[in-house]
Amino acid sequence: MNNNKTFTLGGDLTINRMGYGAMRITGKGVWGQPEHREEAINVLQALPAMGVNFIDTADSYGPNVSEELIAEALHPYPAGMVIGTKGGFMRTGPNEWHIDSQADHLKQALEGSLKRLRVNKIDLYQLHRIDPKVPFEKTLEFLKDAQRQGLIKHIGLSEVSITDIKKAREYVDIVSLQNKYSIVYRNWEPELKYCEQEGIAFIPWNPINAGNILYVEKLNEIAARHNATPQQVALSWLYHHSPNILLIPGTSKVAHLEENVKAVNVILTDSEMNELGSIGG
Repeated sequence: MNNNKTFTLGGDLTINRMGYGAMRITGKGVWGQPEHREEAINVLQALPAMGVNFIDTADSYGPNVSEELIAEALHPYPAGMVIGTKGGFMRTGPNEWHIDSQADHLKQALEGSLKRLRVNKIDLYQLHRIDPKVPFEKTLEFLKDAQRQGLIKHIGLSEVSITDIKKAREYVDIVSLQNKYSIVYRNWEPELKYCEQEGIAFIPWNPINAGNILYVEKLNEIAARHNATPQQVALSWLYHHSPNILLIPGTSKVAHLEENVKAVNVILTDSEMNELGSIGG
């Protein structure tokens, strides 16, 4: 079982592997201001004291709202706080997402993120999606140039295959991959293993998938043994499954944040790890 508590992103940014995903601090449909704005600010301000020093966000969360709230709550940022953001989606309304990774859109998105986060350089800039309408090489050339200009420190990808990662690495260093992954959604297992071998961080989105009836019974059973919640068990399994997994569960409630952070202390037995792992195998 993996018990490493930190991961060094890109060889020089050492962060705690329990991070925070800042999508849920926006309004319904990831659109507009949060219903309880003060609580969203409280969640963000609680992160450093809980040992969370990695925040994942995107210009499309709101849009713009998530990045603006992060800066309002935490700027000037505590020493060691790493913020990763993303570009490549256009938003036209609640729950409406349109891929746009053209260079001019990414340029506008990156400039906006720098301004909203109040930084001169993005720690981790992730391509939200490869745009099928744009040659991947063109997108990579933009990212390479932005990195050369000092606007981006490290580059990551999202929802891509091993083939895509290898192609990207011909142009730039790739330090992270953010793909959908959980106990029951294991489609990207080869990509996870490839990233582990190559020292690339793997950042699962939708890591809990708590409403899936296929595994709730087993999670409840194991959670009861550990006096934990099923969500904590699901997060613990991910945390201990591979040393390059960075967790970014999102929430808009401080109490729920505390629960998520404590998931790293739920130590599953090898047998339990295997039981849970076989569900999505």
